Amino acid sequence: MIHFSKNFLIGFSVGVVVFIALLIVYLQLFSAPGESAESERFIIPLNSENSTIIDSLHEEGFIKRSFGFKLALKLEGKSLDQVIPGGYSLSKSMSVWAVARALFSEPYMKWLVIPEGYRKEQIADLLQNSFGWSDEVKNEWVTVYTAMNFDYVEGVYFPDTYLIPVDEEPLKIAERFQSKFNEKLATFSEEALRQNIKWTTLVKLASIIQREAGNKDDMPLVAGILWNRLLKGQRLEADATLQYIKGSAESGWWPVVVPEDKKLDSPYNTYKTDGLPPHPISNPGIDAMNAMLYPEETKCFFYIHDGEGNIHCSETYEEHKMNIEKYL
Repeated sequence: MIHFSKNFLIGFSVGVVVFIALLIVYLQLFSAPGESAESERFIIPLNSENSTIIDSLHEEGFIKRSFGFKLALKLEGKSLDQVIPGGYSLSKSMSVWAVARALFSEPYMKWLVIPEGYRKEQIADLLQNSFGWSDEVKNEWVTVYTAMNFDYVEGVYFPDTYLIPVDEEPLKIAERFQSKFNEKLATFSEEALRQNIKWTTLVKLASIIQREAGNKDDMPLVAGILWNRLLKGQRLEADATLQYIKGSAESGWWPVVVPEDKKLDSPYNTYKTDGLPPHPISNPGIDAMNAMLYPEETKCFFYIHDGEGNIHCSETYEEHKMNIEKYL
């Protein structure tokens, strides 16, 4: 018969208690919240604080304890600063280690921010950088997928923040932007109809306003001046249309305009052609479209921006030349 000393039994008992305690702690801190569960989408917004991400994981039931997840990250030598904002597939049956591994992999949905006033070639550049498109796919997006409908060639790829599946087809992405545009355009439809303005006219002029105005506060005045020119039968003479003609990947999509550019042979050259260009020159935002429908009443026909971005308008060309001399 084996005899155990008292000290051994005490030590063994303490060891068992410690093991059980550690197991309980481990299960409480690191184990999965559920035994089996379907995969769910977990979204990390842009510019999220690390604490916010962890709080969301806890609130949505993907981790049992925030402290446990923080400890797991520390033990792994990882930081949430390395995590790409986007959409991830998680399950409540995953341990904190599995959740961490999932978050440090590539998201299956990525954020894409389209700034106001971008042309579709610039949007294509963003898509290529975000989704790893080849040059061939990017070129197809510009020349094929966004050129299937005459009225949807440009101006309808609405500037906004999108969460897009990384495997979404290029055509579907174009349609996604168009759908958002149609959604936003609907808010202006009644007023455009009241003013007897076609939606294509609205977007063309708004696209020029977007590029010509120094900021959103300038937009109503720029809109008023451009409307004055149109209603009087004058040419728009907008430098932004010359930039659109000259723009390229090599020289930049919005290059500096020089006087010689006014002679460029293009239907987009509003110094040589009457009325509006055949298509929008950029993808305008809400402020530009709103300014187009609600322009500032003004007697001005000319405007410039000084070196600090302030706008100065004038009623006559002589006054305009004086402003150029004074502010430029």
